[in-house]
Amino acid sequence: MRSFRGRTLALIRDFTIDEQLFLYQKTKELKQKWLNREDMSEFQIKGDVNIYIVFVEPSTRTKESFINAAKFHKNARVNIFDAEHSSFNKNESYVDTFNMLTGYGIYSIFVVRTRLEGVPRLLERKVGEFAQRHGIERPAFINGGDGKHEHPTQELLDEFTFLEQNNFDNSHIRIALIGDLLHGRTVHSKVDGLKIFKNVEVDLIAPQQIQMPQHYIEKMKSNGFEVRKFSSIDEYLSNKDVAKIWYFTRLQLERMGEDILEKEHILRKAVTFRKDMLDKVKEGTKFYHPLPRPKIDPEIPTFLDELPLNGWEIQARNGFWVRVVLLSLLGGAVEMERDQSITFQKEEDEYEFIIPTQIVHGTKGVAKEGKRGIKPIENGTVIDHISKGKSTEEIFNTIVKIRKILKLHDCDSADGIFKSADGSYKGYISLPDRYLSKKEIKKLAAIAPNTTVNIIKGASVKEKYRIKLPPKIYNFDEIRCKNENCITHPKNGENVGASFIRIDDRLVCEYCETPHEYSEIWVI
Repeated sequence: MRSFRGRTLALIRDFTIDEQLFLYQKTKELKQKWLNREDMSEFQIKGDVNIYIVFVEPSTRTKESFINAAKFHKNARVNIFDAEHSSFNKNESYVDTFNMLTGYGIYSIFVVRTRLEGVPRLLERKVGEFAQRHGIERPAFINGGDGKHEHPTQELLDEFTFLEQNNFDNSHIRIALIGDLLHGRTVHSKVDGLKIFKNVEVDLIAPQQIQMPQHYIEKMKSNGFEVRKFSSIDEYLSNKDVAKIWYFTRLQLERMGEDILEKEHILRKAVTFRKDMLDKVKEGTKFYHPLPRPKIDPEIPTFLDELPLNGWEIQARNGFWVRVVLLSLLGGAVEMERDQSITFQKEEDEYEFIIPTQIVHGTKGVAKEGKRGIKPIENGTVIDHISKGKSTEEIFNTIVKIRKILKLHDCDSADGIFKSADGSYKGYISLPDRYLSKKEIKKLAAIAPNTTVNIIKGASVKEKYRIKLPPKIYNFDEIRCKNENCITHPKNGENVGASFIRIDDRLVCEYCETPHEYSEIWVI
């Protein structure tokens, strides 16, 4: 059996597709038992467990849903953290606070909601390390929403609701996502959440100013989703091929800049349903919304409450059952049979990006004589092919960046720009009597991927490496996530080092998932 104790749900993809489907199956069973007034004790957590509801960012719906789901588990001790009078308002450390709560010795499940992005992932790692040091059972963390990043438990209840509408057939879904797709974390979670369906078609309906961020669209397409974009509901309905599942999100004015707020009326009109649209909607269509709706000018007007289009009320109620089952899993009450179809990815070699290259002797340049330009060297390192194919200005700037970050000002070195036989330009740096450590080569690979490193001994090349973008970049003082709302950003005071994962040819923050070009992560 597979236990979920000590697991963290920071992102929807922290649970495999098989695990999500298992959760939905158990939710279906619990809901049926609840409605039939049958015994539900199999879902209740056994033994001593602390459930902490820690909402540093205000919330009513999600918080109360979790409080009631926690109270379903009669053996659990439910602790509601009063964030208004908490240590967080005194600028005290998240990690220290959760370490202290974990140190009380009883297995704990933390439900955390914050304005800062990446906090649940940070806590999973740092508090998990604390627990290991002290022989305490590793706590579980549930992301109740972190900034505009993700809201995975909302995604769980949404996907369960979509499955329920589909009679639990996950072969296909067509869904329209409507509203503030730029700031709405519930729609961002759908980039991975919808993967439980084997065939996915997504229609994105929003004006350009609040349209889905491009990196999420690219991710949807890489997941195999078919994606279409529309600027308004009117434009969408002018196309006869429309979805039967509509998912609305409110305009998140509190997260918008002044340039967008100035256009609020125009934006709201584009994503608000009207009575004259009713006859253009397919029979059997359901509207969903994470709720609550705005009191003034809601995207789903109240005249729809009594119509069959109303799917948001069942959706909201489903949140209770989904969260009960999620706590059942993390509390160890419900376990999953081990499925042989679930596989784990092979761990990537930390230095797989350093690729040995064949040395061709007898050719001109470094490979033959260990020299480059005006400064031949007997021993040392020559960094070649810097920013090959880019403009001379870009090459020069990259050379300067390499020198600053690797601190190459302490040796008698030379650099320059050469024109290749194919007409393109490339840069080089020669370093007499200086060899780069693996850590320095990793930095170099993140500053200027596709560079060549030549190791010179006795005036000839003894080793030659082509380096590409590393799979993970971390533990460097000179890197920073550009998202100021990320838990790793220095302004937030948590002293968390930035960490990036390579996805294709881009780097994504491991905490808040903000995408970066490799040139954007360096602070010099």
